Amino acid sequence: MKRVNTFEVAPQTANDKECLLRLLDASASLWNELTYERRQNYFGDGDVWDTSEYRGRYNGVVGSATVQQVTRKNSEAWQSFFALKEKGEDANPPSYSGNEEDGREFRTYIRNNQYTIRWGERSRLEIPVGQELKDEYGLGYHERLRLEVRGNPKWDGKQGRLELEYDEVSDTFRAFQPVTVPDSRLDSPLASHEAALDVGANNLVACSTTTGNQYLYDGRELFGRFRETTDEIARLQSKLREGRYSSRRIRRLYRQRTKRRDHAQNALVRDLVERLYDEGVATVYVGDLTDVLETHWSVRVNEKTHNFWAFKKFSHRLACVCEEYSISLEAESEAWTSQTCPECGDHEETVHHGDTLTCPCGFERHADLTASETFLRENSDCEVRPMARPVRFEWDDHDWSGKPHPHESPREVRTNPQVASVGR
Repeated sequence: MKRVNTFEVAPQTANDKECLLRLLDASASLWNELTYERRQNYFGDGDVWDTSEYRGRYNGVVGSATVQQVTRKNSEAWQSFFALKEKGEDANPPSYSGNEEDGREFRTYIRNNQYTIRWGERSRLEIPVGQELKDEYGLGYHERLRLEVRGNPKWDGKQGRLELEYDEVSDTFRAFQPVTVPDSRLDSPLASHEAALDVGANNLVACSTTTGNQYLYDGRELFGRFRETTDEIARLQSKLREGRYSSRRIRRLYRQRTKRRDHAQNALVRDLVERLYDEGVATVYVGDLTDVLETHWSVRVNEKTHNFWAFKKFSHRLACVCEEYSISLEAESEAWTSQTCPECGDHEETVHHGDTLTCPCGFERHADLTASETFLRENSDCEVRPMARPVRFEWDDHDWSGKPHPHESPREVRTNPQVASVGR
């Protein structure tokens, strides 16, 4: 079975950082040239697999082995595209990583026998670069670029192709290392608990588990910043001269807005799944929210569900990370869970207002947390313990929780399930 180690990579000097960025930028250029040539052949009469040999000029910067890996990854993307087309599914050809003006996705791929990771008190990663970069940045002929590694490996096994990327929003380099793990060393058979998620826009995720824990990830501050950027984009667009629809500044704001959202969502998914894994959760239930994502009459709500929420991207990331931790993800109907009173079972007379669900029987509690608990009880085969006092997380541009003692973090707040004003 394959699993993935994810960790942060930290260049120790400005020289090392510049060298690494040059490597990633050249890889993005190579990807774009490959994609352009193949798209031209695809939409024309050519063969997408018949590409020219101009890519040899990248050897001096990224090295021939990395050129080969980027080319192979690009080929895999096209193979996936054709496989979807054969199944009759709607699919688009592989896209570009972005141009220099709009901002590239800085990413490269390094063959499994071309890099070395040494774990310990001062963990480090060594990767190859082309001879041109070696000469320019003072590396010897047989030297590789050495970078500090932050974090510890979750999985130990035969290493696969390393993926290295740069997130300009957080100014962070991240590495993803696939490893092949023997089945006998996978998750403990004691992992048998279950969890259910209520996914939203104000509260991004409300989670209840059969262990009795509840988590609430507040998205209001994130959406506020998203909205501020949207307003600034609109202001700049109103100042464009007639006939123009965008500018370098506007494109940069769009890019920053998307990357900021994606960074927060990716961090949320990993934080949540790691917590569930540590609790022994084996199955996570998530609702099919297709109907929720239909166009809403409110412009503001529509912006949350379609632009800020980005549910498809979020659910795809959730599926990937759950697979990494051998947690089963099951989509189930969550009809009426957000309106059903858990005490009397009524869903017609209940009132869902803001963060609060109230019922004529006297029940009053946080709506999203109640929905996740109801969803869990409807689908779980396990006994659901009484819920402890929930924990609410806020985003601070880097993490959703404090470390190493998250319960002492000022950004992690114990909420009162009986108070309707949770999450502001």
